[in-house]
Amino acid sequence: MISIQYYDSPCGELILASMADELCLCDWNGMPCAERNIRRLKRYVNADFRKETTPVLDQTKKELDEYFAGDRMNFSIPLHPVGTAFQLKVWRALLEIPYGETRSYMEIAHKIGNPKGIRAVAQAIGANGINIIIPCHRVIGSNRTLTGFAGGLDNKKRLLELEKK
Repeated sequence: MISIQYYDSPCGELILASMADELCLCDWNGMPCAERNIRRLKRYVNADFRKETTPVLDQTKKELDEYFAGDRMNFSIPLHPVGTAFQLKVWRALLEIPYGETRSYMEIAHKIGNPKGIRAVAQAIGANGINIIIPCHRVIGSNRTLTGFAGGLDNKKRLLELEKK
């Protein structure tokens, strides 16, 4: 069973999902990325979805409130990202980007030991289903410009500005 809830963030509505006391989804509700990530969850986990609250979803909402208020720099939510071995490797690298800092796709590719895999890294980042908490918004282009973000570039800019305060 996968439990889902919705969260109204300053950047738009997020869909949250948990299973077995771990967060498996924090995505931009109504966006194509969220639909793809929900389908991936259904395919990998073969579970039913039910709108209900759980302790981990309540904790996620509380920690997101604190993050958006500028009072939280790190999340303590237990995570259960669902993806390929390569995607999981990339997402672990994202978790190592400190609050308020950015890395380029190329830097992430080097970090995971695949310096020629910049496009593959970008695709894995685009498939991240636990946005904000696995901070894909902290990844920028090699020329230091904002590039691709499932929640939109305006929201990416907003999140990075929030973290600069």
